[in-house]
Amino acid sequence: MLRRLIREDVTLVLELVAAPAIVKVDPGQMEQVLMNLVVNARDAMPDGGKLTIRTALGPGAVPCARGAPPPAPSPGSCVTLSVVDTGTGMDTATQSHLFEPFFTTKAPGSGTGLGLSIVHGIVSQSQGQVDFESALGQGTTFRIRLPSVAAVPEVAVPASTDLEAYRGGETVLLAEDQEPVRRLLRFWLERRGYLVLEAADGRSGLDVAAAHGKPLHLLVTDLVMPRVGGRELATALWARSPTLPVIFMSGYANDPVPPSASPDPRVRRLEKPLSEATLLRAVREALDAAPRGI
Repeated sequence: MLRRLIREDVTLVLELVAAPAIVKVDPGQMEQVLMNLVVNARDAMPDGGKLTIRTALGPGAVPCARGAPPPAPSPGSCVTLSVVDTGTGMDTATQSHLFEPFFTTKAPGSGTGLGLSIVHGIVSQSQGQVDFESALGQGTTFRIRLPSVAAVPEVAVPASTDLEAYRGGETVLLAEDQEPVRRLLRFWLERRGYLVLEAADGRSGLDVAAAHGKPLHLLVTDLVMPRVGGRELATALWARSPTLPVIFMSGYANDPVPPSASPDPRVRRLEKPLSEATLLRAVREALDAAPRGI
């Protein structure tokens, strides 16, 4: 999946430690972390370059990056996941705002700037730390440090076969402006049999739905997107299909749609970051509860 994310002029190099490197994290959330960092690295190399993903075992945690509140130190050994690019690098001013929600260096309409704040949130939730090194013209290195564990924790993790209960063949319109998140959600849905129509924002979502020319069975959309947001997209689609079920995703606490006093039965809400099981369960429940023939 990562090779499909990067361009042909970007060389992907894996430098993975041979010894077991076990951490206690949500696999789906760490996939989101890795994809966010890989897409940022790709975009920082417009003329091509080398992208290195590296793992290492080492001593305990180190201070977090500038602008990121440090979590409690993790004693003992840790596992380090590094994403290194040979791109344009960042100046000091950019680095000081890097983990702030909605901060972005991309052009207007190209993203909401939630990617690195979500990365920081996931890593902190996993009792880890994220730091970076960058200089203009010299590339950027992001390091994710997580406490290591001696063996695979005995926790209830849904097996791949368990998720087969959420399989389907319906058509899902997926609108999400963060490319790594969108690609990952599409991957999860398609491998369970769903037909996924992909859109980078609400406006392109309307265009994709019109071009499809057939009924949609479900809309899965982020709330905060450039140009046209998720709520506006859902309202426009409801004008055509009033019973269309919708799943709103939110990665920011102060999103523009507060909980309603009288909940809309067509609507479900998911908070980012989310796991594969959480998404698939919500999708199946929304489809099974929807009126037939929408």
